[in-house]
Amino acid sequence: TQGTILPAPNFNPIMDAQLLGGALQGISCEKDVLIEILTQRCNSQRLMIAEAYRDMYGRDLITDLKENLSHHFKEVMVGLMYPPASYDAHELWHALKGLDTEEKCLIDILASRSNMEIFQMKEAYLMQYNTDLQQDIDSETSGHFRDTLMNLAQGTRMEGYADPSTAAQDAMILWEACQQKTGEHKNMLQMILCNRSHQQLWMVFQEFQNISGQDIVDAINECYDGYFQELLVAIVLCIRDKPSYFAYRLYNAIHDFGFHNKTVIRILIARSEIDLMNIRQRYKERYGKSLFHDIKHFASGHYETALLAICAGDTEDY
Repeated sequence: TQGTILPAPNFNPIMDAQLLGGALQGISCEKDVLIEILTQRCNSQRLMIAEAYRDMYGRDLITDLKENLSHHFKEVMVGLMYPPASYDAHELWHALKGLDTEEKCLIDILASRSNMEIFQMKEAYLMQYNTDLQQDIDSETSGHFRDTLMNLAQGTRMEGYADPSTAAQDAMILWEACQQKTGEHKNMLQMILCNRSHQQLWMVFQEFQNISGQDIVDAINECYDGYFQELLVAIVLCIRDKPSYFAYRLYNAIHDFGFHNKTVIRILIARSEIDLMNIRQRYKERYGKSLFHDIKHFASGHYETALLAICAGDTEDY
């Protein structure tokens, strides 16, 4: 894996649970202890700690974290305690059911997850909230943006299959969809982007360039707008290079929105055991400054310490 968080060696869940209990039950919450333990154990280890904690204190660790912590620091510590599929479900639920629908969160998650991840996320969503993810997407979003999200949420993308003979045909359909922009063309566009395998789409994008003399992302940006356009671009970018997509999203969240905490927290936690090392590398290559440096510059206190611990850094990043 290319994650920043790896399983801790000599792991002892009982001792960790005891230390967390001491840190949370004291007069003042020892936040450094929480950071030291929860950011330095992988997710499966954290779940074992939560089990040991329940056995030891008869209390739920997430509940205790929520009661003792506040603001963004709480979001980080609590977020680390969810299994990946449950964390995705949690984020999607809040994005759909909050005061305003958070379209960018829906895009980040649904454009980037594999069929298996989507299947597990939908199961977790149903278990946690007793409602169907696709029904909620249907009722909380609209138009072609909704149709594309619904398609992605089916988790039916072909895997591993590529057919060079149909790549030019698909590219032609995509090119026509960028010229005509009718409802039917939009449907064809999202059907191809949501259902063809990654290998197939690599060939389709190449053929598109040959046919139109234009990169598919530029064509989509020119022809469409709003969240539908953002979602289509996210799908293309995730197929090409997921770490680059998340580096770009982190940079935007840190620089364009005055540090959009929710986005930074979500991406760091969700990618911490998958590809956060690659994301860090792409970030530095593309933007000149390290992710570590930029977080340090914009965040503060225990919140900053926790984010930096997840991000991890090389000597030259400090």
